[in-house]
Amino acid sequence: MNVSEKKPLLSGVSQKSSLYNHQNGGFDGPLEDPELGSKRNRLESSLDEELEPVTLTWKDVNVYALPKKGGCCQRGKAQPIPKQILTNVNGMIKPWKLMAVMGASGAGKSTLLNVLTYRNRGALILQGDVRVNGVIVDKTKISNISAYVQQDDLFIGTLTVREHLTFRALLRMDKRKTRAERLRKVEDVILQLGLTKCADTVIGLPGRLKGISGGETKRLSFASELLTNPPLMFCDEATSGLDSFMAFSVVQALKNMTKSGRTILCTIHQPPSEVFELFDELFLLAEGRVAFSGSMTDALEFFKSNGHPCPVNYNPADHYILTLAIIPGKETDCKARVQKICDTFEASESFKSMKDEINGVCDHRQVLNTLNDTTRYGASFIQQLKSVFWRSWITSIRDPLIVRIKFIQTIFFAVVLGIIFLKTDDDYAQDNIMNINGVIFVLILNLSFNNIFSVLNVFPVEVPIFLREYGTGLYSVGVYYISKTLVEIPFLIAIPIIFMSILYWMSGLVHDADAFLVAMGVAIVVANTAASFGYVVSAAAPTVTAAIGIAPAIMIPLLLFGGFFLNSGSIPDWLIWFKYLSWFSYANEILVVNQWDNVNNIACTSNTTCVPRGELVIKTLCFDKVKYFIRHGFHLL
Repeated sequence: MNVSEKKPLLSGVSQKSSLYNHQNGGFDGPLEDPELGSKRNRLESSLDEELEPVTLTWKDVNVYALPKKGGCCQRGKAQPIPKQILTNVNGMIKPWKLMAVMGASGAGKSTLLNVLTYRNRGALILQGDVRVNGVIVDKTKISNISAYVQQDDLFIGTLTVREHLTFRALLRMDKRKTRAERLRKVEDVILQLGLTKCADTVIGLPGRLKGISGGETKRLSFASELLTNPPLMFCDEATSGLDSFMAFSVVQALKNMTKSGRTILCTIHQPPSEVFELFDELFLLAEGRVAFSGSMTDALEFFKSNGHPCPVNYNPADHYILTLAIIPGKETDCKARVQKICDTFEASESFKSMKDEINGVCDHRQVLNTLNDTTRYGASFIQQLKSVFWRSWITSIRDPLIVRIKFIQTIFFAVVLGIIFLKTDDDYAQDNIMNINGVIFVLILNLSFNNIFSVLNVFPVEVPIFLREYGTGLYSVGVYYISKTLVEIPFLIAIPIIFMSILYWMSGLVHDADAFLVAMGVAIVVANTAASFGYVVSAAAPTVTAAIGIAPAIMIPLLLFGGFFLNSGSIPDWLIWFKYLSWFSYANEILVVNQWDNVNNIACTSNTTCVPRGELVIKTLCFDKVKYFIRHGFHLL
């Protein structure tokens, strides 16, 4: 494939002319700009694979929102009536068409999109049917042939554009395609959506890492969905947050996608007139009813015939929205006007013709086979694990500041604790018993808290991305958890080794190679256990703030039953289960026995009662030196 001969779907700006025409105040047609793409031969693109034409219809759609359930004080009272959001909504969109769904705030645009895509339905009561070429679809079937570009652009900011698309291609594309075909598709999508200039630029993290522009981010959202070559696309607020030029380039991209036979439905909020003219059809909603559905020209004629002509040199999109808006203080008059417009359209010949056409749409057998093919896009478990692990590893190593802080923090606390508990030999006196037991518990605390809170502050940030990718079937929950854990293992091994190598010898723990290796092994297991606990809490918590609040509340009881603040032999039977849930207890007992088991002489320099041997220290704490390796080593692992 000759990349240099390819032409873009997006148009751009040359040195001699601009995409924006200052004479007529509008945007001109396709020119060339390296930022938006280069010319290419459409026949050579893998994106131009044969698409099955898709006609999407929705008939007599009614949606009701269930009221929130009252508390105990509401018992005996009449149940509130469900609120109707959409009322007898009918519509259709054919192949090669780009439809704009518009309406004032609260008109029901998002609800209609959720109905058509079978997403975010929550506790809604739905009536009516949604069909593709006359075939009733469900969530699985509509997902097989469609792509949904949501309003919020969620990406892993440390990946480049090409890496992100490669990740998506390996997991989402038809599994019958080879790796070479997938990578070639990635390059075609990059070229066709004008992402060549930023292909090797990181996507970026707001406020932390500078990346690609807003328009490029939105086009990357389209590129992510185009990899599967869907014949049907849904876009939610495609131009939200973009300036007029970027909005034009994004909608121009959508417009050109329809030239290969795609069916594209897009909700949009008051687009500029130049952007509005790119759409083929308009679907207007007002107060949950259909105010108009048809071509742009027919829309102007319809509103004019109903006494609402669009002023000269005025944006038709703004005119429609203002005409159908409910103005505060004038609710009665506005609702009467909206009702009249909706009633007039439902009585029009164009509406009757549309309903007849909806009823006459026949089944398309080949598309039906595609609808029922649920196996095409499921990557194998090994491929999911490889891809998600690769992305997680890239994310970890591309944020060197966090890695550097982890190691500096580890060394700093090890040295500080070593100075506080400084003892250069292992000749013990009576006052060393408390110090040694104290440093053992402190090192367990340090390893636990550091690894828990490092996870709590990172994992919840990726939860929205995980939920979206999991919802589209990219990978399973188990794959994501295993990948994140495997990526952290090198750090969860290296950091405890560094920490113990410094603190163990500075604090005067027993000078024995075997004991040191056991202590290091316990430190590694404690770090991994704490990190796993952090993953559980952060996955259950909705935000970072909530996770940070929940984790200490759970940890404090586990810490209290760790054998340092409360003697293990004095724990009441009805609370003993806390001890067996606490990794502090297992780690503390192993390290205490490991420390004192071979200490046969503890000097006594006072007249008070002395503990002459390490064995008595173990018995005083109610620990068992005979079974501690078998019992607690197994539980800790």
